[in-house]
Amino acid sequence: MQSEDTIQQDYFGHDHVTVIGPERGLLDLDLRELWAYRELFLVLVSRDIKVRYKQTVLGIAWAVIQPVTTMVIFSMVFGKFARIPSDGIPYPVFVYAALLPWGLFSTAVSSAGNSMVGSAHLVSKVYFPRVLIPISSVGAGLVDFLISTAILFLLMLVFSISFSIKLFLLPLLLLILIANSLGVGILLSALTVSYRDFRYVIPFMIQIWMYLTPVIYPLSLIPEKWRWLSYLNPMTGIIESFRSIFLGTDLNFIALLFSVIFAAAMLGLSLVYFKRVERRFADVI
Repeated sequence: MQSEDTIQQDYFGHDHVTVIGPERGLLDLDLRELWAYRELFLVLVSRDIKVRYKQTVLGIAWAVIQPVTTMVIFSMVFGKFARIPSDGIPYPVFVYAALLPWGLFSTAVSSAGNSMVGSAHLVSKVYFPRVLIPISSVGAGLVDFLISTAILFLLMLVFSISFSIKLFLLPLLLLILIANSLGVGILLSALTVSYRDFRYVIPFMIQIWMYLTPVIYPLSLIPEKWRWLSYLNPMTGIIESFRSIFLGTDLNFIALLFSVIFAAAMLGLSLVYFKRVERRFADVI
């Protein structure tokens, strides 16, 4: 009986054979394949960043103008006129510390949700791990996030808010925030391929989601008996944690735990669904 190597040589003429087999499980995420396409990932990130600021008058200055303008408007409308409390923290810093993670989340979800349709010319012509497209969409949001963080540090100096040792938790919180963003964004990117009206659902969903998240108001404003409902919103724990590490407030571990659980569950569910429908992308996109 011939060995497997001999059979391979007889039929293919060489020792190196590519074997196409069935999926090994629900997720079947090939990390080695993703690593092999790391250069493509960097190209896609670079493309998204360039497209975001290409042929604009102010360029990357929009990363400062947008959150600062939003902070000023919110401070006037909700802080001064509506007199929404801010737990003893100057309202401009209070709301800006929440706009910082929310800006990254909304940008990442919007970009990832429309990324597959926007890259139809790539998906229909060449093979590569399709999941790289929505994942790379986070890159442009990260650039805005880093710039906005520098503005927050400046605001803290202006309002004489001391820096907390909890700032060392920022990389961990950023990782949780990115996982939440990718979980929602990857799912929406797959849904948008089959159901094009999701392109209109995404901005509406993000707008409603912001008002359901304690961005312009503190979590303490919600009656304690109903506060658990706010914990079901994964962005609540992230927003409150960002305020905690920057402004020195108490860290809400329960809300943060809900955010971590949602990030893990949503990211896993999104990847499973994405892998299941990925083979149809080239036909329907």
